Amino acid sequence: MTHNLFDTLAHRMQDRGDAEFIITREGRGYTYAQALAATTRLAGALTALGVAPGDRVAAQVDKSPETVLLYLACLRIGGVYLPLNTGYTGEEIRYFLGDAEPALFVCRPQDLDTARRIAAECGCPAVESLGTGGDGSLMARVETATPRDDIVPRGERDLAAILYTSGTTGRSKGAMLTHDNLRSNAEALVESWHFSEADRLIHALPIFHTHGLFVACNVVMMAGASMLFLPRFDADVIFEELPRATAMMGVPTFYTRLLQDARLTRELTANMRLFVSGSAPLTAETHQAFEQRTGHAILERYGMTETNMNLSNPYHGRRIAGTVGRPLPGVEIRITDLETGEPVADGEIGMLQVRGPNVFIGYWRMPEKTREELLEDGFFITGDLARVEENGYVQIVGRDKDLVISGGYNVYPKEIEQVIDELDEVDESAVIGVPHPDFGEGVTAVVVPRLGAQIDETRVIASLAGRLAKYKQPKRVFFVDELPRNTMGKVQKNQLRQQFRDTYAAS
Repeated sequence: MTHNLFDTLAHRMQDRGDAEFIITREGRGYTYAQALAATTRLAGALTALGVAPGDRVAAQVDKSPETVLLYLACLRIGGVYLPLNTGYTGEEIRYFLGDAEPALFVCRPQDLDTARRIAAECGCPAVESLGTGGDGSLMARVETATPRDDIVPRGERDLAAILYTSGTTGRSKGAMLTHDNLRSNAEALVESWHFSEADRLIHALPIFHTHGLFVACNVVMMAGASMLFLPRFDADVIFEELPRATAMMGVPTFYTRLLQDARLTRELTANMRLFVSGSAPLTAETHQAFEQRTGHAILERYGMTETNMNLSNPYHGRRIAGTVGRPLPGVEIRITDLETGEPVADGEIGMLQVRGPNVFIGYWRMPEKTREELLEDGFFITGDLARVEENGYVQIVGRDKDLVISGGYNVYPKEIEQVIDELDEVDESAVIGVPHPDFGEGVTAVVVPRLGAQIDETRVIASLAGRLAKYKQPKRVFFVDELPRNTMGKVQKNQLRQQFRDTYAAS
């Protein structure tokens, strides 16, 4: 039996034939039959460039239908796909190419000269380009390449992709994902979210990330559905397309922006059956406001680079704001004590660990880091603090590294942020710990006021009195126009800790 994910997808693509697979607003796209044929030509081009089974293919390219075909062709010949954030600098690309040692680096046409220079320094033997219009040197090679219609067999632990973590706490780590990891997760999501051939997904996410590539694209292909491929989130475009779509996957920012527009109504979203949110926490306020306006309860789920998706609110049943639901089919979880590693009782906060066919097999060339985080019994230490509520739903309360220890007490930022965010004058907040001479760390809040609202530090601190223990209350509150975020919408608390690190230096 071959474990090649492409084997499964190819059968689905054959079944769907002339049905629409992927389309852009400009009308450029592919039916399933066209996409399947295109992968044979791209596979031939990759082979001619020297890509062999197990070789890495790194891609820092703009979003286009051909980018998805490149991913599929890579799987087809047993290559390992390595998508890279389009925002990475030359210095960052140098690190990734040096670490992953790809056989091929695919870049944007305008970056070709720079990419060749960096690749030469890193010993990467081949560099090609891919543009958003099906152009670039790689597509030119496709025209003359001998097609490959075979599918290279893969084993149980053979890699399908390497995804680098964001690296906010040091060197970026390459999460090694197998064909079985990706297949099992796509199948679980199709089942859990009831995707079918009738679905049309609005795809406005980047595809260098788990969410946009493996969740959205793999689920669409596994279900035989279709997707509208947008280069980025644009509220005007989304409003135009909602009546013709059935599903959308997004980050919380998508939904907060839609809520700011009067065009978001029940009538406009009447054809939609599912709105999914992930990659960053969705506030209860956004969840409730969206449901009031549209009648749709956003389905929040929880996943990460190393595991794809782990938990999800239900398709049928109550979707509870502020929770990420229950484990997906085949996924197990446990919450453990931070000191002892022993499981804690329901309702208590501890470290979330997950196990299942979706969990990666380790970090690329980092065996020690792998042993630290991927335990012998198969459980992966997520780094997220969580608790299981009475109904079995899981609430994520923050990252372990975001935990604030003030005066010997553990302070969970999420708990404080939820109270601050309830203030009418507050748009959002982030709570961090920064060095404090007496307490070790001082609890500090960074607040984004609502547009036009008047609020000060005294008002915020007073609102917490009586609601939170004194040790949890911020010693200082700062106001900013916006919180720093990464490309997937996650607040970068490490940047805030750096910005406010000297707050208590003179205390």
